Amino acid sequence: MIKAKSLSALICLIGTFTITAVAVPQLRKTAAKEPVDYVNPYIGNISHMLVPTYPTTHLPNSMMRVFPVRNDYTSDQLGGLPLIVTHHRSRSSFNFYPYLGDESGISSKLNLSYDQEKVTPYRYQVYLDELNVSVDFAPSHQSAVYQISFDKKGAPYLVFNCKRGQIKASGKVISGHQDLDKKTAVYIYAVTDVAPAKAGVPGSSGVSWNAEPTASIALLYPNGTKKIGIRYGVSFISVDQARKNMEREIKNYDVNAIALTGRDIWNKALGKIAVSGASDKETSVFYTSLYRTCERPVCISEDGQYFSASDGKVHHDEGHPFFTDDWLWDTYRAAHPLRILINKATENDILRSYLLMAQQTGENWMPTFPGVDGDDRGMNCNHGVAIMADAWNKGLRGFDLAKAYEVCKGAIEDKSLLPWSHAVPAGELDDFYKKNGYFPALKPGEKETVANVNSWEKRQPIAVTLGTSFDEWCLSQIALGLGKTKDADHYLRASYNYRHVFNPQTGFFHPKDKDGNFIEPLDYRTSGGPGAREYYDENNGYIYRWDVQHNIGDLVSLVGGNQKFVDALEDMFNEPYPMSRWSFYNILPDHTGNVGMFSMANEPSFHIPYLYNYAGAPWRTQKRIRSLLDEWYRNDLMGVPGDEDGGGMTAFVVFSQMGFYPVTPGSPTYNIGSPCFPYVKINLGNGRFFEIKAPNASFNNKYIQSARLNGKPWDKPWFSHSDIANGGTLELVMGPVANKTWGTSAPPPSAAPMP
Repeated sequence: MIKAKSLSALICLIGTFTITAVAVPQLRKTAAKEPVDYVNPYIGNISHMLVPTYPTTHLPNSMMRVFPVRNDYTSDQLGGLPLIVTHHRSRSSFNFYPYLGDESGISSKLNLSYDQEKVTPYRYQVYLDELNVSVDFAPSHQSAVYQISFDKKGAPYLVFNCKRGQIKASGKVISGHQDLDKKTAVYIYAVTDVAPAKAGVPGSSGVSWNAEPTASIALLYPNGTKKIGIRYGVSFISVDQARKNMEREIKNYDVNAIALTGRDIWNKALGKIAVSGASDKETSVFYTSLYRTCERPVCISEDGQYFSASDGKVHHDEGHPFFTDDWLWDTYRAAHPLRILINKATENDILRSYLLMAQQTGENWMPTFPGVDGDDRGMNCNHGVAIMADAWNKGLRGFDLAKAYEVCKGAIEDKSLLPWSHAVPAGELDDFYKKNGYFPALKPGEKETVANVNSWEKRQPIAVTLGTSFDEWCLSQIALGLGKTKDADHYLRASYNYRHVFNPQTGFFHPKDKDGNFIEPLDYRTSGGPGAREYYDENNGYIYRWDVQHNIGDLVSLVGGNQKFVDALEDMFNEPYPMSRWSFYNILPDHTGNVGMFSMANEPSFHIPYLYNYAGAPWRTQKRIRSLLDEWYRNDLMGVPGDEDGGGMTAFVVFSQMGFYPVTPGSPTYNIGSPCFPYVKINLGNGRFFEIKAPNASFNNKYIQSARLNGKPWDKPWFSHSDIANGGTLELVMGPVANKTWGTSAPPPSAAPMP
């Protein structure tokens, strides 16, 4: 029998892979490209306003991940070589730099001029041109290996740093920790293949030898040393566990061996979806996007145990790997639904992990932004409920639905709905919402009276009202799954609360004050202060006009029927900036990737292009999706329009390029768009596959002429999860001119009528 801790180490990540470093030949050269060869980590490293992506080297969902330590892609200096990045967008928790020259040039930190950088998902290489030093790196899951080569003669140094903590050396061993907060730390244990001559502490003008350990340490190696290998492990449990992680995964200093193993792991992970028939450009965008969705969440089980920042304790994982580091406000929309298709076991373990976090905090509230250092309670609403409802309604059974209902209900009912509220109990604004069905806005010039409202994030009353309406619909779905019909009816009624802030005169969702009056004056393009947070959040009223993911059918009716709904969508895509572009972005910096007032750069927009399917115009969805992908997702440095958010954005690209999208997480249905590839084959597991065959699909042949699903004629712009769960085939005949009658027989499902 396999022991629990051994089993969890075996199945921790996307593929069930272990690392064993053995002597192998140089990396294989293959005539045909494999999936990982299409990945371009530089896509999106420069963008219009924000910094959407970093060129990250890591294995799927692994603790060990690094990217270059620099201000941004345009910098020609590195602030050191990374050892681990513990949080998205953060600098490395530990880094080091090699040095060869006058000792007076050593300090705790040193900027390194570099060139010839090459990044792949499984390997990082760079040349430090002023130092004449070559760097080669490859990661495992919880450990990694560096090879540092010195071209100049002399005695080389290695200087290691952490931010808040201590690092020390003993012989060939370097170890230490960095405090991430008061209860969470990351630990490191490293070994070099060359013993240093001496160790000291770098200062402002050189090295103090034999000084007491601090957050930096300098190691001097024997004169004439040309190469230094470094293998190391990291841990959230202890230095000793970091050592065990290293010894389990990396046996020697062969970077090439580890890189080859990593390459195989990536090909197996990315190979769960096979695409063919399109250009290298589109294929690179696809596989790069799929690689991005594998960055998070992160498996932090180490030999069957994990440190939980939720209670500051080490726990046994009972044979189920523990995951964290996930921004649910972004990832519930597409990243979690994608995993349900291609990696059900991992998704089940992720859901189990979040339920455990809820218990460990003592609050019993579903997390919203679970991280290695605890739940950040970021953004607004409680969309963790959506991933539970979605998984259950699509057949996953590896988690406790009753517990999911308890903690999701607690997060909605007992915790404050205030944006970015850090475990603030429900208060007067929550009571107002429950009584009146909407979150109240302040009148123009009215000062905030509620103490717990974040001074920067504000109340976000429309975002909170619409998002909570969706969350309550998801909660009703979980209640149905448990046979709690009374609760299901209650939350279904509550899911219609968005109606309370719909303005029938304008057709927009419009903030109301506590007296029930619409806020006036209001410009749906720009009102609401920085990020429109006084009323919306990061996006303007044009985006939140469509934020009723669970009940688009009712929204069509509210707007005035199919034609008015289509006209309103077209109006959004064609509404110009009301001011200069720089002035607009000064107000709404997250609202980039614009097509009119539509923003391709932010997650609340992603379902919008599919909404024509609900109003009898699927051909417009097909046209719009292909143009948006072509305009904003490209194989270049500016090929991502906004923050990628750990798979939140790129999962949209993966789905949309395949030709379908989960508009309503929690509903076991998918909207059909327009495939970018003539052929797609999705490995659903257990020998089952879902194939999409669109032989002549291209940018010009974007329109569906006819369709067959599982051999039968299909005239709906959607299909259910049950249609493909056991495998299936969607056949699409594509053409250059829209067939405006295809897909008009029945719109995608919406919420049930209010009880």
